[in-house]
Amino acid sequence: MPNNLPYEKMLQECLRGELRVVNAGLPRSQKPLSTLLGEEYPHVICSDGSTHSFKRRELEHLASMINTEEQKALLLPILIELGRNQAEAAIICQADAVQKLISKILNMPVTPKQGRIRIYKPQLALLRKRLKTTTQYVFSPKILE
Repeated sequence: MPNNLPYEKMLQECLRGELRVVNAGLPRSQKPLSTLLGEEYPHVICSDGSTHSFKRRELEHLASMINTEEQKALLLPILIELGRNQAEAAIICQADAVQKLISKILNMPVTPKQGRIRIYKPQLALLRKRLKTTTQYVFSPKILE
């Protein structure tokens, strides 16, 4: 399984202080798409003990857009970071597969900067419409500083 160290560091930072309450439903860890496709009931366990389930149709849709190696590298759920600025969001991009998927879904080139892909409200709405269960919000005071 890919190294989750950057994810764990980000998770700990977001769970500190006041944001701990709003981020309580974040997954304890992410799983590769390839692993989720093999599960009877694809899911991850969240920090608050709840279960975040994925729709199989969504997983298969993602798998159809990337190759087998990218499916192993793509960790789900994809995290969308929200902060003080309500007009923007950032997709946390730890693998080339995320960049490729977001580019295909938004039908435009995207470039990560400092491990994040900046998107705006209309793009966020389109992304969430297509990837409802394979994306999740994380609330952070540091977004796009």
